[in-house]
Amino acid sequence: MRSEALPAELLSDSDRDALERGRFGRRMGFGRRPAVLCIDCQVYMVGDRDEPQEVSNRRFPSSCGHAGWLALQQTARLLAAARERTVPVFYTTFTLAPDGSNAGVYALKRELLQSGNWALQGSPGAQVSPLVAPTPGDVVLNKHKPSAFFGTGLLEHVRERDIDTLLIAGGSTSNCVRATVFDAASHDLRAMVIEECVFDRIPLSHRVSLLDMDRQFADVIHLEEALTYLAALQAGP
Repeated sequence: MRSEALPAELLSDSDRDALERGRFGRRMGFGRRPAVLCIDCQVYMVGDRDEPQEVSNRRFPSSCGHAGWLALQQTARLLAAARERTVPVFYTTFTLAPDGSNAGVYALKRELLQSGNWALQGSPGAQVSPLVAPTPGDVVLNKHKPSAFFGTGLLEHVRERDIDTLLIAGGSTSNCVRATVFDAASHDLRAMVIEECVFDRIPLSHRVSLLDMDRQFADVIHLEEALTYLAALQAGP
């Protein structure tokens, strides 16, 4: 396993022994045909970068704050490199009806926030952040559940293009990113989670989720690894 993905201070000797005995964390490596998947890089997830952090956090109740803005800045680099090589780019957006009619059991765990700065369908908060805005040719898929694969048609898009590798950015690491990675593995797709491009509200959740994904179902990689991989691809449809 890549050592940076491990919350070293949280792992006991017996934890490390279990990882070693089980031979967890081998590298899958990149495949032949990648796509970028930006998960829920929406305004409600990051707030307003032009406001003081404490003000933005009050206005955007689900904001991941400064960590989100830093990740989106790095995601913009990933997107530019992918588009230069005409690599497909997919976005998901998470939205809920204002009356909660499509929230399902999620509404049993959390109140629906009646705010234009949240994930309500048609609200400003539900829009993709301008820092990583889609361009013509990108595919934007709306979802109402954690996984990018659930009810979105993403798998069909991936299969049509013979994609075998997903370069994953977005948030949050412990929720929708993690759910998507597990589904990608279930469909035998190589999930490459780009550490600088994913973000969470709670640093502990972020770190532990990176550990769990890197241990079994994804490669957690650095952005520079992804950029080097993309630069080596031949541009084309």
